[in-house]
Amino acid sequence: MKVIEKIQEAAAANDDRVVFSFEFFPPKTEDGVENLFDKMERMVAHNPSFCDITWGAGGSTADLTLEIVKRMQNMVCVESMMHLTCTNMPVEKIDHALTTIKSNGIQNVLALRGDPPHGQDKFVQVEGGFACALDLVKHMRAQYGDYFGITVAGYPEGHPDIIEDGLAPEEAYQSDLAYLKKKVDAGADVIVTQLFYDTDIFLKFVNDCRQIGITCPIVPGIMPINNYKGFLRMTGFCKTKIPTEIMEALEPIKDNEEAVRAYGIHLGTEMCKKILASGIRTLHLYTLNMEKSALAILANLGLIEESKISRSLPWRRPTNIFRVKEDVRPIFWANRPKSYISRTIGWDQYPHGRWGDSQNASYGALTDYQFMRPRSRDKKLQEEWGVPLKSVEDIYQKFMSFCLGKLRSSPWSELDGLQPETKIINEKLGNINLKGFLTINSQPAVNGAKSDSPTVGWGGPGGYVYQKAYAEFFCSPERLTALVAQCKQFPSLTYLAVNKEGSLKSNVSNNDVNAVTWGVFPAKEIIQPTVVDPSSFVVWKDEAFEIWSRVWANLYPEADPSRKVIEEVKSSYYLVSLVDNDYVHGDLFAVFNSI
Repeated sequence: MKVIEKIQEAAAANDDRVVFSFEFFPPKTEDGVENLFDKMERMVAHNPSFCDITWGAGGSTADLTLEIVKRMQNMVCVESMMHLTCTNMPVEKIDHALTTIKSNGIQNVLALRGDPPHGQDKFVQVEGGFACALDLVKHMRAQYGDYFGITVAGYPEGHPDIIEDGLAPEEAYQSDLAYLKKKVDAGADVIVTQLFYDTDIFLKFVNDCRQIGITCPIVPGIMPINNYKGFLRMTGFCKTKIPTEIMEALEPIKDNEEAVRAYGIHLGTEMCKKILASGIRTLHLYTLNMEKSALAILANLGLIEESKISRSLPWRRPTNIFRVKEDVRPIFWANRPKSYISRTIGWDQYPHGRWGDSQNASYGALTDYQFMRPRSRDKKLQEEWGVPLKSVEDIYQKFMSFCLGKLRSSPWSELDGLQPETKIINEKLGNINLKGFLTINSQPAVNGAKSDSPTVGWGGPGGYVYQKAYAEFFCSPERLTALVAQCKQFPSLTYLAVNKEGSLKSNVSNNDVNAVTWGVFPAKEIIQPTVVDPSSFVVWKDEAFEIWSRVWANLYPEADPSRKVIEEVKSSYYLVSLVDNDYVHGDLFAVFNSI
């Protein structure tokens, strides 16, 4: 979805909704990139309308920017905007970038001239490239029609190139405004401003734009002050005016970083309050890849609440335009959503409403991606799961500890710690793990909980959500035999069980797709976002079994005896999916009592 459409949608709602967004830049190291994505995940949970990622000076981060924006759109699942500059970019490279993001369902670009190449004072047009952002906007509209939503930069104090002794001459400022209008007339949808610290200058700029016929949204760019030296460096580079009262407030605390950050949050909050009071309902926060100040400002404004992070579905839908109608998934990947997206990235059609004929879905083959983890999570796994294992009972204890919340990581999860709903049944899960039923996925039964419930809610206000109790686990052939025998006494239970070789045991048909989560909302059809599907289960089992060796066993040295214990479980156990279809009166855990 285009950013302009999101802004227009919020304005049309007529409920004083504020559109807020975040900007990030590409880090220089692999660890930095993974840390950035951890922060993005936490910040995106607050539902920004979009996030953008900068294009390094002189195109220095072009490939990394492309990779990050693809991952933002498809894995972090936030509407993503990519900066694109003309610096060192002949038209072939510009078109490569645009066709790449288009093929990944990304629709938003911030078109910029860009800074001078490294080591140069002035911008130089590269051979076969463009001289300015206006040329880039014209090219995008000529070559790609209205596919892209195009944002351009606006400069409340005038472009830094025209500022002399801290001020842009009036004639140069008016010329800069006229050039901005040309960019809008050429096809730009939205203007995002350069940072500023004098709110009156921004409001005058907006009025000046309106006076010359610029009618598109003008989004203020807010950069919280995080540390004193960085603030001086950034404002010096951008030639930004610093009001006297700000320097007077910073001077006595400039060596106290915590005090500077607290002042920056206060200042940013007051600036935003004044902007919102003027009737502007958009805010763009330059995060500098730091989350606390930006989130604190939004919290001060009442735009976010840590305790009220809402979910449109039990899983986060990618903002890739090719997946916008996707609203149902097999539950098996609940704890590995990025892996699911990776394995379905090549699909032409995504399940919508009811799953339909699941056998038509052609899942991608397992790749190294399915077994790669952010380095921070890798360290946590090593610490929590890389301990010596003498017997299979040690494995039971490890699974039980995770279910009781004593561990924050699991080889079978891309998520951090237990999900809130798991805590409803964690003791029961702990008990069955000690019996050798090694759980990797579960959900409690829910019968008409309000959709804004902090533990099981999803889908927006005014609805009710339902769940069948579900457990997915590994167990030995002997325990599976005992479980199957017990299931005959519990007619509401359905199960699927498969071993590494693909030997399947079940009491349902291959074509029986079972909705295990659904919701009822005002003026909508019933939504069923997760299902248990036999065909997908057989596809999932390869990944589930491979995690034993390619993730857990790999935490140990080659000849470590712990590896043998893990490989024995992988080679002999079954993976089982168990559903209690009586979500009103059933008790899924009762079947384990006499085993």
